[in-house]
Amino acid sequence: MAYCASRFHTLRRPTREVRVGGVGVGGSNPIRVQSMTTSDTQDVAATVRQSVALAEVGCEIIRVTAPNVQAARCLKDIRTGLTQAGWGHIPLVADIHFLPQAAMEAVEHVEKVRVNPGNYADKKRFAVRDYSDADYSLELERLHQAFSPLVKRSKELGRCLRIGTNHGSLSDRIMNRYGDTPLGMVESALEFLRIAESHGFKEMVLSMKSSNPKVMIEAYRLLVERMDKEDMHYPLHLGVTEAGDGEDGRIKGSIGIGSLLIDGLGDTIRVSLTEDSVYEIPVARAIADKAMSLWRPLPPGTTPGFDTVDPFHFERRAAMPLPLGGAPVGPEHPPRVIVRVPGLGGLPQACRDLASPLLKDTPAEGILVALSGAAEIPALKQALESASLPSRFLALELSRSIGIPDVEAFLRETGVKVLLVRQFTGDEGPDLRSWASLARRTGHTLAVDASPASFVALGTTLSEIGGESLVATWSGAAESGPDHPVGAYRRIVGVLKDAKCPLAVWVRNTAANSVRGDPSFLSRLIEASFLTGSLLCDGIGDLVSIETEADTARSTRLSYNVLQGAGARVSKAEFVACPSCGRTLFDLQTTTQRIRAQTGHLKGVKIAIMGCIVNGPGEMADADFGYVGGAPGKINLYVGKQCVQYNIPQDQADGRLIALIKECNKWAEPEATPA
Repeated sequence: MAYCASRFHTLRRPTREVRVGGVGVGGSNPIRVQSMTTSDTQDVAATVRQSVALAEVGCEIIRVTAPNVQAARCLKDIRTGLTQAGWGHIPLVADIHFLPQAAMEAVEHVEKVRVNPGNYADKKRFAVRDYSDADYSLELERLHQAFSPLVKRSKELGRCLRIGTNHGSLSDRIMNRYGDTPLGMVESALEFLRIAESHGFKEMVLSMKSSNPKVMIEAYRLLVERMDKEDMHYPLHLGVTEAGDGEDGRIKGSIGIGSLLIDGLGDTIRVSLTEDSVYEIPVARAIADKAMSLWRPLPPGTTPGFDTVDPFHFERRAAMPLPLGGAPVGPEHPPRVIVRVPGLGGLPQACRDLASPLLKDTPAEGILVALSGAAEIPALKQALESASLPSRFLALELSRSIGIPDVEAFLRETGVKVLLVRQFTGDEGPDLRSWASLARRTGHTLAVDASPASFVALGTTLSEIGGESLVATWSGAAESGPDHPVGAYRRIVGVLKDAKCPLAVWVRNTAANSVRGDPSFLSRLIEASFLTGSLLCDGIGDLVSIETEADTARSTRLSYNVLQGAGARVSKAEFVACPSCGRTLFDLQTTTQRIRAQTGHLKGVKIAIMGCIVNGPGEMADADFGYVGGAPGKINLYVGKQCVQYNIPQDQADGRLIALIKECNKWAEPEATPA
């Protein structure tokens, strides 16, 4: 595809190196990890302490907000304090939104300045206006005059700039011509890039952030395609903004950042969490390390290849519908969740655990059990007698030693809906026909577990049998060749399209197709976000399973959280919460936790919790309701992007938010917590 060298292998995008002080970004440098202080910038001592704490946990670049000229002046003393503390090699970045004067002061003291092109030279009035070409040219000339002084001074001082576009904070000019779209984000950045290049300045990094991973992914892909056409090769700063906290925030960040890194895009990253900044660094480091472990040249004789998914338009892939018990599969249904039970003996207890009322909104619709041989079939029957599988189907992973007669006898004796899972290697067309015939005549379904190369060999057979009662999957047990795990599934989807056999695809996240063997839960969460989340964002995945987590209830919750993070299936309320910074007007962490406790039961409702107006109506993008810091101790409430209540005392704001949700008929009373 035009935006990357390969969709199957991680071939790093070549960029120019940009120096942020003594730290190189892009070129041959590793992926750099960074974060941001949360203190009031004018409290120099507190900001230095936070900067030191970030440096001590491995932060390589530290960003500090400069909302006004007074704060920008404090950057000089912060730079001095950080150097005196022994961290002079860590570069500082000034975060600028609305005031060019603050940027001109900040550039004197720090190694890098980030500007938001939607805010820097424009006052957003959200006015609808038809810009003629002449009007648009005048706007660009005004922009040129506003931005050029910073470019020239940066060039004189040897500084670098980040052109940091955010979804939802675009200028009226861009909004009226391109809308609040990924393309609008790209055009906003290109306006600034062209001005800088007109002065011969090339020390720039680009970012395209959104709280929606799909929007963020599409924007970066479009940006790279457009930059390549204009012979621009700037490094990329990746991040999902306002990702939130806890498991949800880590998943969202990992999906957006990981999806791009595995395609070779990205040179520095920030994982934005509504938590203390030091907790962002281990997550960012783990994401970067996993991505860099995939960097390798193509083996001799291998071509990058192209797949069949349009990377610039996110649509659910069309697949043949399947009846699977109480969980029909197909494009008209949400992706179904399968959970793996560690052994036959654990099946009854796992079924009891999964029947907990706490999981009623996140049910495991399929239960996966492995059989190592036909001798285990009696034990399976006994386990099923003790287990309750109402409205669930049984996914039965069969070793290759188990024959069709044994399986057929079992299927005829049980009333459970079964998804048979069997591995095929190479050209085993006759064997596939026999197993597919078994599935059809017994009214069950067969999951064809094969590597991309084996699917290629089986393509003719799949075309001949038509795919009735079949699912495609890859457990990673068979060698996938040089493809990374996401690439293996992409290649399989391409084979199915060529064979005119649009099978439903089961995305299996297993130990065998993991990038690294790190045993931590964070590692498993990132793996699931990389593989399952990335594929879901591209519209691939009709069934999903995260089989690296032994606890069945936890595996189920993780699966649903990845589905929600990728926008593929909504099972709970969603919270868009910005990370704290020096502009924040209230405690974001405790406020987010408090509002979640009161509204977390509102399935499908999206609430944005923003610390200040910078991350307010624009950045909230597609949230249903907004809770935004308007002034110290005062909250503004929004419905969509419309502010409907101003300057509410903070001690009244929670109740007013709930009343507003009720007025909009989005409220439901929480159910009693099970004893």
